[in-house]
Amino acid sequence: MTTAPRDAFYQLRLEAVAKKLRKNGFAVHLAPNADEAKSIILDTLIPTLAPRSIAFGGSMSLVDTGIYAAVKAQTPAAMIDTLDRSIPPSDLYERRRQALLADLFLMGTNAVTEAGHLVNLDMLGNRVAALHFGPRNVIVLAGRNKLVPDVDAAQSRIKYLAAPANALRLAMPTPCTTTGKCAECASPQRICNVWTITERCYPEGRIHVVLTNADLGL
Repeated sequence: MTTAPRDAFYQLRLEAVAKKLRKNGFAVHLAPNADEAKSIILDTLIPTLAPRSIAFGGSMSLVDTGIYAAVKAQTPAAMIDTLDRSIPPSDLYERRRQALLADLFLMGTNAVTEAGHLVNLDMLGNRVAALHFGPRNVIVLAGRNKLVPDVDAAQSRIKYLAAPANALRLAMPTPCTTTGKCAECASPQRICNVWTITERCYPEGRIHVVLTNADLGL
């Protein structure tokens, strides 16, 4: 079967970014599609890492690929479910604190630069806190749509696409849910509070990045 030009193009970009990420100390896994990314995480990484506890950062990529549901249903490890919106906010906040000490933390990322850096913007900061310290291992699922040339492009992508779209998804009463544009607001419900740029992984290999030749999440 002939590879579609778009897929072939992104495969070249993903392979180049994978080399940069590995040079920066990340463990990298390339997946040709979302199903293979799911298999890498469920059938290879989780069994190999053998976590006793697992937690999640907010991620449409993990939910839409079925990874979140599969981990919840199949994995014997204790799960700190931070994505269950049916529990009271105070309990959810406490779970997010507990998630910082999970053996394994799964999350998406807002952008991956060509230099092999992860760029993220959080509301509370719990997701990026876990990325940098606490959990013994982290798995980051990233679709090809998250690739950007550099940090400036990453910040532009986040402010003018990912953040307003996420605010709409969460039904936040912020200006961007009305205009579709970032207003640098001072809303109490503002979701754009904590910027992080992860240039290197320390200790080396602690963060596993699953680069996927498919568009995932926002």
